[in-house]
Amino acid sequence: MPELITPTPRLYASWLAAQEEWGPDAHMDGAGLGSEDDVDSPEGFAAWTQRLRSYGDRTVPLEPGRVHATYWWIAEGDEYLGAIDLRHYLNGFLLDAGGHIGYSVRPSARRRGLATWALGEVKHEARLLGIDRVLLTCDPGNRASIRTIEGNGGVLEDVRETLVGPKRRYWIDL
Repeated sequence: MPELITPTPRLYASWLAAQEEWGPDAHMDGAGLGSEDDVDSPEGFAAWTQRLRSYGDRTVPLEPGRVHATYWWIAEGDEYLGAIDLRHYLNGFLLDAGGHIGYSVRPSARRRGLATWALGEVKHEARLLGIDRVLLTCDPGNRASIRTIEGNGGVLEDVRETLVGPKRRYWIDL
């Protein structure tokens, strides 16, 4: 049975295997992985997971361009299946292209309904933060994300060109 867990160094080997499935240059939405993050060593990976956990603490100042966010991993036992994050508020970039929630599921775990389930869980967490509607975006050709978002009540606002290419923008009332 999958669960949402706080990022942990305990899943290092499984996370690396998932990253291999995606490939070296793939972007893992909702993972919070930046180009400067060292995830190749156990020590760097542990520091990265600690940083992810700290982003949810609104008393901790963040570097410019970042917003407070809560990160979860989709896991089953000791297997990393994917990630989802909830941004507590939107800056200009997120309002245009990124949204409140980002998620990804490793290729070998897709077509199991994990993203749909995880999004449903995180909508509840957004309500607890006092957010009354969330924005989600996806690429126009990403049929799996379109089904996931629409299956969770997403209403298409528009499709627009953004700094990172065209995006479908959906709102979900909570």
